[in-house]
Amino acid sequence: MTADTTYTPPEQVVAIVTGAGRGIGAAIAERLGADGLAVACVDIDEATAAETATRLEGQGVRSAAYAADVSDEDAVQAVVDRVAAELGPPTVLVNNAGVLRDNLLFKMSAGDWDTVMQVHLRGTFLMTRATQRHMTEARWGRVVNLSSTSALGNRGQANYAAAKAGLQGFTKTVAHELGKFGVTCNAVAPGFIVTEMTRATAERVGQGFEEFSAARVAGIPVNRAGQPEDVAEAVAYFCSPAAGFVSGQVLYVAGGPRT
Repeated sequence: MTADTTYTPPEQVVAIVTGAGRGIGAAIAERLGADGLAVACVDIDEATAAETATRLEGQGVRSAAYAADVSDEDAVQAVVDRVAAELGPPTVLVNNAGVLRDNLLFKMSAGDWDTVMQVHLRGTFLMTRATQRHMTEARWGRVVNLSSTSALGNRGQANYAAAKAGLQGFTKTVAHELGKFGVTCNAVAPGFIVTEMTRATAERVGQGFEEFSAARVAGIPVNRAGQPEDVAEAVAYFCSPAAGFVSGQVLYVAGGPRT
């Protein structure tokens, strides 16, 4: 006889989306809400998280806002416990929270290196560790980590590139460890996406955003910049019951092949 490997999602799936206050995180929260999930909008900025949650509630989605620094171990456990008590046990986790501290290697401070590692790598580890119990108990779960095309290397982003590459290894390891409980773990790696973060990058390098964007679109085969909704669609697939046989994968949402 073969083991029973029929994994069924809970009647009400509860998702946690970190960095849900704006940009890609907000788009992911809205997309998951449209699929019928209850959504916990987590952000270090509670006001922006509340804006996303209020917007979702206006669309008929069960949602709530939570403030947490994902690099703080106690804060992470506290927010996951609150979500479980108030919305229900979370069985979907989207690790989207992120920061940029770009600079050339010889100018990069140890503090800027540490900040990026703390948010992207430590934060993803802490959030995944805190939520996995709810997923394994339910014998169904989805973890989606936000990597980046920068994982392949990008000038001025030694810290960010290393963190995003590390997330890919973390993704594959979690897929191995939690698969037997009906939990999948995948990563989405966006390319150039129009967000406040990319606008801030353009400002930092002294370019107008139109010029900055045009230079990047010139190298994209589909000849346009990405939008947060493009990333949200990919994340929604990985979070769905239909993706139960897809795990440990990295999907580049970049408008063309990357080498």
